[in-house]
Amino acid sequence: MKGFRNVDAYLHGKGVVRTNIGIEDGKIAYIGEDASKITEQIAEVKGTLLPGFIDEHIHGAGGADAMDGTEEALATISEYLAREGTTGFLATTMTQSPENIGRALAAVKAVREKGEYPGAEVLGVHLEGPFISEKHVGAQPLEYVAKPDPETFARYNELSGGSIRIVTLAPEVEGGLELVSYLASHGVVASIGHTGAKYADVEAAVKAGASNVTHTYNAQTGLHHREAGVVGAAMLIDELNCEMICDTIHVSVPAIRLVIKNKPHDKYTLITDAMRAKGMPDGVSELGGQTVYVKNGEARLADGTLAGSVLRMNVAIKNLVEKVGVSFTDAVDFATYNPAKNLGLLGERGSIETGLRADFTVLDDECGVRLTVVGGRVVYRA
Repeated sequence: MKGFRNVDAYLHGKGVVRTNIGIEDGKIAYIGEDASKITEQIAEVKGTLLPGFIDEHIHGAGGADAMDGTEEALATISEYLAREGTTGFLATTMTQSPENIGRALAAVKAVREKGEYPGAEVLGVHLEGPFISEKHVGAQPLEYVAKPDPETFARYNELSGGSIRIVTLAPEVEGGLELVSYLASHGVVASIGHTGAKYADVEAAVKAGASNVTHTYNAQTGLHHREAGVVGAAMLIDELNCEMICDTIHVSVPAIRLVIKNKPHDKYTLITDAMRAKGMPDGVSELGGQTVYVKNGEARLADGTLAGSVLRMNVAIKNLVEKVGVSFTDAVDFATYNPAKNLGLLGERGSIETGLRADFTVLDDECGVRLTVVGGRVVYRA
């Protein structure tokens, strides 16, 4: 069978081990010491073989954005993400007009029905808004903020072909808890974000079924000694998975360390929250119809508000290891196993195990991406 001979591979729970990995029909069919089972090498591995990264919160890359609402834009993002080791992602929308959101969701449906990707696979949609707080819009357009409503969500989900996996919402807004309950009962992750919620509001949301915090620290109530807010709740409530943009711009190194120290290992997830300017030269870009200025790795609106990022997932891992002091394998879990678990996908991806998808990335000693494999097919080679 095809596969990899004598590779250093990270096996969840076992660490980095020298082994052989066989692939059949796009899935991992063999892991073991018998190199003779691998009759054809897929590629030479120069580094450590890891599960493919999963980005549950990304808007765009390579000059394209999910809100462009075209199959071509999603293909551009897919191709670019393979360069940073990402093998699956949620196309993330923005607070926008119903027509624009609907167009983006229809494109995801069309792409997923075809099931053909130049790079990373579109695993579904992260609907970031429009059900958010008007007081915590961040870089989301205020004029399109909408009241949380199960019927509106259901229409959006139908347009997406049932592809919505996460919805970011403000639970304290009228209708918020009702939508949280609806999402949880339909297997969709309700994520607390762009919110002015207090600690008690978050407790109520978790009781209703919320299980995720959108880009922890950003566009939400911070930790204060008289009101713990969303950030305090995120650290204290173990049921909540914390997304985080680890570019050390959105969140400082000590703040990153604080959340990691306070969360169960499997409840911390790396995201990039990247926008179309990722992979493009510095200059003027766009996010949700708003002008964005990109300079020195920062993307901001004219008023200075951070507008997504240009972070690459392999760089997020590098930052955690070199700046935060996280072990390499823990950092990899945060980009692979944890998002897969958060999305209910551990039975098909997120680690290197027999029966799972043959999605891999290879990082060298500097966390540079050398190889990306999706479904047993090489989609990027440095």
